[in-house]
Amino acid sequence: MSRVLLINPSYAPSYGSAKAAITNPIAPTLGLATIAGTAMQRGHEVSILDLSWRPYDPRMIRDEIRAYRPDIVGVTATTPLMNQMRDISVLVKDISRDITVVAGGPHPSALPLETMRESRLDMVFVGEADYSFAEICDGGPLEQIGGLFYRDGDQIIDTGPRAPIYNLDDLPMPAWELYDPADYMRISRLLCKRPPIAMAEFSRGCVFKCNFCASKITMALGYRKKSPERCAEEVAKIRSLGFREFMLADDIFTSDQAWATEVSDAIACRKLDISWTCSNGIRVESANDALFQAMSRAGCYRVSFGFETGNAEVLKSFGKGGKATLEQGEVAVRKAKAAGIDTTGFFLLGLSHDTEDSMEDTIEYARTLPLDMLKFGITIAFPGTPMFSDYSAKKMVRSFNWDDYFIYTDQPLFAHEHLSYEAIQTVMGKAYKRAILHNPGFMLRRLWRGVRTGELFWDAYYALKFFTLPATSAKVETDYYAKDRWPIYAFADTALTAPTYQVVRKIKADGVAPVSIKKYSNA
Repeated sequence: MSRVLLINPSYAPSYGSAKAAITNPIAPTLGLATIAGTAMQRGHEVSILDLSWRPYDPRMIRDEIRAYRPDIVGVTATTPLMNQMRDISVLVKDISRDITVVAGGPHPSALPLETMRESRLDMVFVGEADYSFAEICDGGPLEQIGGLFYRDGDQIIDTGPRAPIYNLDDLPMPAWELYDPADYMRISRLLCKRPPIAMAEFSRGCVFKCNFCASKITMALGYRKKSPERCAEEVAKIRSLGFREFMLADDIFTSDQAWATEVSDAIACRKLDISWTCSNGIRVESANDALFQAMSRAGCYRVSFGFETGNAEVLKSFGKGGKATLEQGEVAVRKAKAAGIDTTGFFLLGLSHDTEDSMEDTIEYARTLPLDMLKFGITIAFPGTPMFSDYSAKKMVRSFNWDDYFIYTDQPLFAHEHLSYEAIQTVMGKAYKRAILHNPGFMLRRLWRGVRTGELFWDAYYALKFFTLPATSAKVETDYYAKDRWPIYAFADTALTAPTYQVVRKIKADGVAPVSIKKYSNA
């Protein structure tokens, strides 16, 4: 039996001190809960150290490792958290070279070889790690485990891609019980009305290819769904553990409207007294009156839409499949509101085909939509996205310091074919002013909503913080353990391309694919 400690890094550097810091999404990390569930099913002992709501503190991590004495330490990371992962890998090896240090998540999946070379990790999981992580805990032969990069002396071995898990109902329940619900009372009341909050997943994958999105690297290109009964069972478990709300992590939950309605009905039938939100941005063309009403009956009180842009040509350019339109966006918001569901809109400035005029269109579009909440961000080409591959090939990437990679950054990370970084910053600076502060319709909607829901105090509290914080900010400086001893990789000398998307078709339920070994030098 293996003794495992899983670590989720601090979110403080990802949100900085910008306006978006008031919506820091502090919730139990679903990815760690899912791999923990599979490992525990096989008899391994697992603990989770969640730093999301705390500052990064190497001394606390060291003390936790020494007290728990794990055989395996696993770390998950998005790109802004990558440097914390590097630091933890050095810290763990300083404690004991016998501890196996592994990593997974969006950034390691996007750049597995580079992640190995700029850290002291023993191995990296690529894509879904539900089964591969459990096989590592079992002590299985590394060369027979697909979806893995690992060290073998002076070489790094790539075992090739692992097929995505086709039947998600076969997976054990996520181990939400490893999180203390009291820790998640801290989440912003703009994101959660009934803390403590959990994170849930009813489906995996996406069939669209937005050039700024890397979700296919971890979840593959395709769409796999849990049965409505399994979804309701998971919600029942969340509620039984003391969580009163959950955020749904699915990329395109409403795309299969019949299934999403069945899921909502299955949850409603359980009468669980739980609230939930669709936080990732559902597609506007999937708006449906009956579906929104079913979701509302099941406890859903907010849906988020990924509008991205207010310019029709830009909307067609970045890979949403040519189906979403600006007109559908307005219809979708009104349909959700008619069902009594709050709406949030996400907008990006500096998309690949943006110009100063198209960014102005985005601000005006945001002003016209009857949204209850909205958020602007600067488009960041994250590793694993087609956008990053394009920028890298054209030598347009200006920084490989992963601490700079957060969407409210004031750092010029990339060159842009149509815009100066100063122009994007200027538009970002006035986006919130024009869409919120100089938008009487939004202010009146928010005021009336606060009165109607009894949340006027929280609205006033966050409004005060919103008015005093900048639209973008410098990164939060992190007190690292051993930055001077991190391995260095010469990214600027390499064109970094996104891994090929795996397409989900008929895949065996155990997710096993033939292993094809590749070897690389550890230089």
